Amino acid sequence: MHAPSKKRNVVENGDEGIDVVLVRSIINGEHENVGPIVRYAFERGKPEALLHQLVNLVGKKEVEIEELCRLHYEEFILAVDELRDVLVDADELKSSLSNQNFQLQEVASTLLPKFDELLELYSIKKNVTKAIETLEVCLQLSKLCLTCNMHVSNNRFYPAVRILDLIEKDYIQKTPFQALRKAIEKQIPVIKLHIEKKVCSEFDDWLVHIRSMAVEIGQLAIGHASSARQREDEKRARREEAEKQSRFGVGDPVYTLDVEHVDEDSVLEFDLAPVYRAHHIHSCLSLEDKFRKNYYKNRLMQLNLDLQMPPVQSFLESHRPFFAQIAGFFIVENRVLQTAGGLVSESQVETLWNTAISKMTSVLEDQFSRMDTANHLLLIKDFVTLVADTLMHHGYGLTPLLEVLDNNRDKYHELLLSECRKQIGDTLASDTFEQMVIKKEYEYNMNVVSFHLQSSDTLPDFPYIAPFSSSVPDICRVVRSFIEDSVNYLSYGGPVNFDDVLKKYLNKLMIDDLNKALLKVIHTGNLDVSQAMQIAANIAVLECTCDLFLCQTAQLCSVPLHLVERPHVGLTAKAVFKASQNAAYDALLNVVDSKLDEYLALMNNIEWTADKAPEHANDYIQETVIYLDSLISTAQQILPLDGIYKVGVGALNHISDSIMAALLSDRLKRFNLNSVIGIDNDLKMLESFADERFQSTGLSDLRKDCSFRDCLIESRQLVNLVLSNQPENFKNPVMREKSYGALDYKKVAIISEKFKDSSEKLFGSLSNWSTEPKSRKKSMDMLKRKLKEFS
Repeated sequence: MHAPSKKRNVVENGDEGIDVVLVRSIINGEHENVGPIVRYAFERGKPEALLHQLVNLVGKKEVEIEELCRLHYEEFILAVDELRDVLVDADELKSSLSNQNFQLQEVASTLLPKFDELLELYSIKKNVTKAIETLEVCLQLSKLCLTCNMHVSNNRFYPAVRILDLIEKDYIQKTPFQALRKAIEKQIPVIKLHIEKKVCSEFDDWLVHIRSMAVEIGQLAIGHASSARQREDEKRARREEAEKQSRFGVGDPVYTLDVEHVDEDSVLEFDLAPVYRAHHIHSCLSLEDKFRKNYYKNRLMQLNLDLQMPPVQSFLESHRPFFAQIAGFFIVENRVLQTAGGLVSESQVETLWNTAISKMTSVLEDQFSRMDTANHLLLIKDFVTLVADTLMHHGYGLTPLLEVLDNNRDKYHELLLSECRKQIGDTLASDTFEQMVIKKEYEYNMNVVSFHLQSSDTLPDFPYIAPFSSSVPDICRVVRSFIEDSVNYLSYGGPVNFDDVLKKYLNKLMIDDLNKALLKVIHTGNLDVSQAMQIAANIAVLECTCDLFLCQTAQLCSVPLHLVERPHVGLTAKAVFKASQNAAYDALLNVVDSKLDEYLALMNNIEWTADKAPEHANDYIQETVIYLDSLISTAQQILPLDGIYKVGVGALNHISDSIMAALLSDRLKRFNLNSVIGIDNDLKMLESFADERFQSTGLSDLRKDCSFRDCLIESRQLVNLVLSNQPENFKNPVMREKSYGALDYKKVAIISEKFKDSSEKLFGSLSNWSTEPKSRKKSMDMLKRKLKEFS
């Protein structure tokens, strides 16, 4: 109860300082501060004061203890008794523990060596386990190294690289043996370098192989494009034939199922495994960028080599492998772009393609500028369009190359026209212009049916005499070949304008070449009548073929026939041939007129002042009629009705004009009535022939305004006027229009002045005129005076 106050007294009476702090620490039970305070006191050299304080403190504590003992004496006695009991129990326990410890020592003395052995064995086990683990790591590492070596030896580089990565990431740091670790770390770069070299070597071999294979790849792909084009052409032909049958209502509709489909990629097999492997292994070796650059560099070098034209071969011989090589190159590049996982980029392939298309375009332009044969241009054009189809199928644009073909379209056609011009000239030069005799059916089909030149669908009897000569089917073959070659050049290179392109070139061939060649033969050839007739007949046939050629052109260009069958859509050459046919008829009539002039020249033998009228026609007219009969018969065999009509009309007009010319000739000074009667007999004979031939040849069915007889109208009206009892009726407009409308005033005036027939004896000899000779003479004199006044 009083202890706290005593503590405060001690503190208060003590010296303030370290001693006080020490006392306070002891009083407060802060024993951890006692040691540092005591040490500090000794370090200051004042232990006496500290010792003094401690002695005082002890004394004070003894007093407190005594006080406490006095206060708790009974309790203390009890506690001492309990302590003694405890000491007795402790001794007993100590004795028991001593006995047990002795027994334990005796037992443990035998077990202790074994325990030491156990500890030693445990240590050995631990070391052995660690050694085993270490050996397992080394064993696994050795196995990986062995497997890696085996893969490298067998050129299985990808698993080898994977093992190397596994060693580097998982095993190299776990390897406890530094020597082994250093050895492996040293060999890994060597192995990677070896793998890189081997892969690059394989890739280089692939580069050599794929360049040698590119031409085969390109040729195979182009072959597929050609087959696809052929299939499309066959489909179009079947479709057009079906449309044609449907249009004419002939035959049953044809249904076809096209099951042929070839996957080009499955056929165009080429090995890209070395590229994939090299790319992937370089990626695993963190050398992907290096390999990409190397790949692009090598392929660009190969492309530049492929774009070089061979110095020895001509372009005609080398263009196929040249374009096939380039096509194969870019087919491979397209496959690499799609399947090689970013080995090349689209921009890189586009750069390669721009280089190639620029070079191909320049080469093609240069070679086309040097060519002088249309067939060579066509061969190259066909192959280039196949190349274009092939590469466009793989995503490449060929517009510049196709523009070169389009730009050389006119040159090709000029060369083609030149060749056709020569063929036409040779054909006409070798033709004898005699009707073609066909002896066999196949000849008939080849020369007549194939060009729709037959007059009916019925097969004629053989030998068959065609209405044309041998040059016509030959010329048709030339024109058909021209159309096919022209369409072939214009096809597959872009859209073709039928009206502006094909018709232009076809008209040019028919007009500038064929028609001019025909006119040259007409104007410069020494033709007889049958040859001139045959040329006219040939031109008529060729005129009809214009529609055939136009339909053939439309069919080849897939233009509906109803578009070309419209009015005003035909070839201009058709009208030109019509004019040339007229020129042929003019030439024919010139020949006929020349021959007629030979017979009509016999009119000079007529006795114009005969004393007696002849009973029959003059000799010249008989020869003329015989010739006319032969002429019309020949024309019937060769010419169509319209041509026969033109020949007959031209010949009879010439005869009539010749009779008029003989009467108007200055050599004829005078003629009398008897000579006119002879001319009248001649005209009657001609008129009889004209009527008979006009009917027998079927010309009456043409319903022409002018018949053969009408061609003699001028000479007939003149003879009628001279023989008329009242020639002064010619002055009457009504009578003149009715009976003498074909006569010209001046001609009548000239001829009437030559008519000198005042002999009474002459008129007396004619029963019709014997009664009024003087009145008739008076009428004629009046007519003469009137004609003089008119003139």
